[in-house]
Amino acid sequence: MRSAASIEKIVVRGTNWIGDAVISVPALRELSRLFPEAEIVLHTKDSVEGLFEDVDFIDRILPFEKRSSRIKQTVAQADILCDNEFDLAILFPNSFESALTTSLARIPRRIGYNKDLRGLLLTEPVAVPEWKDKRHEVYYYLNLIAEVERRFLGTSTVGGFNPDISLSISKERQQKARQRLQHSGIDLSKPIVAIGAGSTNSMAKRWGTSNFSGLAERLHNEFEAQLFLVGASSEADVAYEIKKTVSFPLLDLTGTTNIAEAAAILSVADLLISNDMGLAHVAPAVGTRTAVIFGPTNPVTTRPFSDQAVVIRHDVECSPCMLRECPIDHRCMTGVSVERVLDACRSLLVEPLPTE
Repeated sequence: MRSAASIEKIVVRGTNWIGDAVISVPALRELSRLFPEAEIVLHTKDSVEGLFEDVDFIDRILPFEKRSSRIKQTVAQADILCDNEFDLAILFPNSFESALTTSLARIPRRIGYNKDLRGLLLTEPVAVPEWKDKRHEVYYYLNLIAEVERRFLGTSTVGGFNPDISLSISKERQQKARQRLQHSGIDLSKPIVAIGAGSTNSMAKRWGTSNFSGLAERLHNEFEAQLFLVGASSEADVAYEIKKTVSFPLLDLTGTTNIAEAAAILSVADLLISNDMGLAHVAPAVGTRTAVIFGPTNPVTTRPFSDQAVVIRHDVECSPCMLRECPIDHRCMTGVSVERVLDACRSLLVEPLPTE
């Protein structure tokens, strides 16, 4: 066991995707609990850092410095980490590059999973647990923090609790979000519903623009719902197809918000309906009910980890396949009807919140 007293500055290499960043929140909370006197710095992509704007379990964010090539970026990041003189590096990603960066930075203690031939670059390689593909990924990150506790503190307290993925949004940010929606024509006295119809890294995850259009029409007619579209700029084509086929004005915020703004706007909505995408994790984390449609991906390991979220899926023999393009008929998604998703939305909009 190493001395915890010698660990004054900890850098955590954050995850690369928005959904994974939310899933890693319980692990970050536990790290903060275990090392209350240490400075905890999150080293993450600038596209993700806005998620952590109001949290209290990290002390500082060190965003990635982008460079023209991977080699230049790795060297530049290593120099920055070296200048900060960290005592311990914890690597959430499994990439070789993340281990190489912290090794070049000469951080004396480096812990991460022993994958992708990077074991020699880590001072504390951790074996990938055999349950990796059978449990939710929130436990994968927590297991790494449990190893940090065992190896550096000699105790085993991580895991005796219900993981908390919640993310704080200040009242000021929420007020700005309401004002933005109101100035864009949203009636805040009616149910506010967000739609995430894209997915940046997989066409197979998409439920289909005609389905979302039909659902939007039903929600608008039945609840007088005030609907708006959210997503990345790369999903603008999907948003455009939905917007032009509905019979009412549909606010399109696709590509117009950074992640901090999107999180604040979702926090004042009543419901998000989406494909399996990063915002499907963000919405329940900021307290918004969420209906997420799963097809080729595995809800056991990657569903939103919250009782604010429900998963809708059509069980077929080839799912989950984890493919980004369906080689056959996309039956896992075409089998999910508009009526079925509408029923889930009705429940989420009408039923009272669970009491603690």
